[in-house]
Amino acid sequence: MILPENNRIPEKVNTVHLIAVCGTAMGALACMFKDMGYQVTGSDSNIYPPMSRFLEEKGISIMVGFDGSHLSHRPDLVVVGNAVSRENAEVVATADMGLCYCSMPQAVNRFAAAGKRQVLVAGTHGKTTTSAILAWILFSAGRDPSFIIGGILPNFSSNYRTGTGDCIVIEADEYDTAFFDKGPKFLHYSPDATILTSIEFDHADIYRDLDHVRGAFGRLVGKLRPDSLLVSVDDDSDVAGLAGLAPCKRQPYGVHANSPWRLGETFIQPPVTRFQVIKDGDDYGTFQTRMIGAHNLKNILAAVAVADYLGVTPEKIAEALDSFIGVRRRQEIRGEKRGVVVMDDFAHHPTAVKETLRAVRSHFSKKRVVAVFEPRTNSSMRKVFQADYATVFDPADRICVRKPSMLQKVPEDERFSSEQLVADLRLRGKDATHFEDTESIIDDLVESSMRGDVILIMSNGGFDNIHERLLGEL
Repeated sequence: MILPENNRIPEKVNTVHLIAVCGTAMGALACMFKDMGYQVTGSDSNIYPPMSRFLEEKGISIMVGFDGSHLSHRPDLVVVGNAVSRENAEVVATADMGLCYCSMPQAVNRFAAAGKRQVLVAGTHGKTTTSAILAWILFSAGRDPSFIIGGILPNFSSNYRTGTGDCIVIEADEYDTAFFDKGPKFLHYSPDATILTSIEFDHADIYRDLDHVRGAFGRLVGKLRPDSLLVSVDDDSDVAGLAGLAPCKRQPYGVHANSPWRLGETFIQPPVTRFQVIKDGDDYGTFQTRMIGAHNLKNILAAVAVADYLGVTPEKIAEALDSFIGVRRRQEIRGEKRGVVVMDDFAHHPTAVKETLRAVRSHFSKKRVVAVFEPRTNSSMRKVFQADYATVFDPADRICVRKPSMLQKVPEDERFSSEQLVADLRLRGKDATHFEDTESIIDDLVESSMRGDVILIMSNGGFDNIHERLLGEL
């Protein structure tokens, strides 16, 4: 039995071991520990590139599988990933040896964020992109920020940075912290500024319903320091309701005429979009970005508001936005063969699917857009969004839906049906097809794709490396 009194970080730490080190955030944390001079080891059951290579290049020793012997060197601190259960062999060994342990956000707060101005980016959608934009603005402005973000930033070729500046940007996740702490990760921080992008029902494996999700974000907003700033989107009623109760300074952003930060005139001129930002009713500046879609303009606007609060000038912000490449797996063009563009996106929630398709349609208005969708998350494999998915694919000319590959993880009476989705899409007059496996999707696309097509592949996982395989076959 793991001991609650050992859930602490000792004053003196030299050696750190991370259980489940190959997760995106845990791997980033391991590298941050290494950068700060700690001796770092880690273990995981699934060790594969690119994270395994990333860690090895940092000189971090990775042990295969979970075994109590991996802790024989008695590390000063064990960091337990949130996917790890109390029955894990290394968790049991941690308890038996009386070692100190903590969760990932506890470690980030104590080591990476210590003494820095914390900037949190929270919300159901847009966290990764907004965090990445803000981190790049601060870096371009010479502020040398630290950050830990849930996606790879091509501008840095990394999802983390250990900077010497006074700010750290943290993508603040609402998922639970660890088996010994079922509260959201974002409750472990004390931010100087917080961005709240959206609130919707998600993570059906840990949240009962939308009220349960609202409660989690309500706890975050309710604990914000009076001297901190909350930058909140203005067109989400749940966000607006919570923001109105926040005990701190508030600056809504978006499209409403009375919001302190709002978008003005917008011009789509591929490959860029030019847009005006209005602050407190006055022209703040005109900027351009290579990112596409109205949702990304709002993500940029939130980052601009916080950058301004942190003292970055409009001129420096403009320079940063012009050179911002984007985030890997967010509308990322993976290649073009035979005149067919293959694009990768992380979209899985119905709202994310809808906004991503709208963005791609607005940017490629004269091309045929083929949407390829793999339901893979704990929420998307459940029928909670069955009806919603049927309404979000309208911008696509053709839709290919894969049967979820891990449906056995979901109780039979709760499972999502890809066959039903395709039937519902056809009732709406859409050209939709159901596929049992990835191979049959690739075969179909190779046969049916035409010059000028844009194939948008949406999944939060690797999707059997469909992107590279499809490009190879094309």
